[in-house]
Amino acid sequence: MTLTADDVKQIAHLARLGIDQQDIASYTQDLSGMLELMTQMGGTNTDGVMPMAHPMDQSQRLRVDEVTESDNRNNFQAIAPQVEDGLYLVPKVIE
Repeated sequence: MTLTADDVKQIAHLARLGIDQQDIASYTQDLSGMLELMTQMGGTNTDGVMPMAHPMDQSQRLRVDEVTESDNRNNFQAIAPQVEDGLYLVPKVIE
């Protein structure tokens, strides 16, 4: 897919980016190249290829699931302006 200068200007407008006029040609070429690469990659046959979470086929290191903080709920609710049945009461903001 080849982009035009008008396409790049429209993309920049939608992305709220300011592009100098002299840079539009290089952006057009670079973005067209990226889209062409995506088109080529989309046409690649991936039948029989197993999805991987990591390109190095490594397992993820997980931390131990243990409590590391004490329960401060009562301390926090003691200084809250309004609490009822263990819940914080806040002003209604939506009708």
